[in-house]
Amino acid sequence: MAVAGRPEESAGEEKAGEEKAGGEKAREEKKVAVHGAATVRFEHRHGQTRLATLYHHDPLRVLMPTPRRDDLPIAVLATTSGGMVGGDRMDIALSVGAGAKALITTQAAEKVYRSTGADCRIDTALSVEDGGWLEWMPQEAIVFEGSRLRRLTRIDLSGDAGAIAGEMLVFGRAAFGETVTRGLIRDAWEVARDGRLIWADALHLDDDIAEVLAHPAGFGGAAACATLLHAAPDAARHLDAVRALAEPIEGARIGATALDGLLIVRILGGDARAVRRAYAALWSGLRAEAAGLPTRLPRLWEV
Repeated sequence: MAVAGRPEESAGEEKAGEEKAGGEKAREEKKVAVHGAATVRFEHRHGQTRLATLYHHDPLRVLMPTPRRDDLPIAVLATTSGGMVGGDRMDIALSVGAGAKALITTQAAEKVYRSTGADCRIDTALSVEDGGWLEWMPQEAIVFEGSRLRRLTRIDLSGDAGAIAGEMLVFGRAAFGETVTRGLIRDAWEVARDGRLIWADALHLDDDIAEVLAHPAGFGGAAACATLLHAAPDAARHLDAVRALAEPIEGARIGATALDGLLIVRILGGDARAVRRAYAALWSGLRAEAAGLPTRLPRLWEV
């Protein structure tokens, strides 16, 4: 004969079931946020630059395509998740040893989706040792309406090391008629040489982003912006060359300045494609001017 369970037993079973369901839900929520990581290091060995360290963790992957003839060894970062959502984090560490030279870029634009409250973080640390040369030129980050992005790029240089680094931001999906009116965008830079901070800068847009993007004293209606840096002891001597490269470029507003071993270029444009073209043209021209490298971009940039 079946015996009905006592009330306290039923309550206990119900509570246990609730705790189990709650635990499963918590685990599911915890899985939503991802923490990707990538470490890439090149060193000069036996007369040429060779890959010395390679580590990646989902959703970041590092690809090593064959470089173009007479150009630098290249590494490409890919985000396999298709974009970032609130709470996601990416930690990227890129370095070249003394005398080594390399170029690192990304496979495609990074998408930062709308967040319900948590921030996305992208922390990139670049290290270039004495006599080394590193180019870090990722493709654009597209920030969706309501997204929350915190990005920090830090460059540490030693001795006479040189680098070119850049970042682009696209405000919304123009093809869908989307504009960014709210959210958080914090895009920060730090540059140090021999342990001494020589430049720090941060773009911080919070809450009512639309007003700042539209204001004539702010972004003046720009749909995208970019920052391009060249760090080297003699960076200032390339200022006139960069301004000459910028003069014929149409569809973007470009300003360049130099200070304390750093050349800084800012780009604003009402069309994201125009900003990308300007960014690519200035990068390819600057690498030729400053390092005697070919005036061309990785194949991925031409797709």
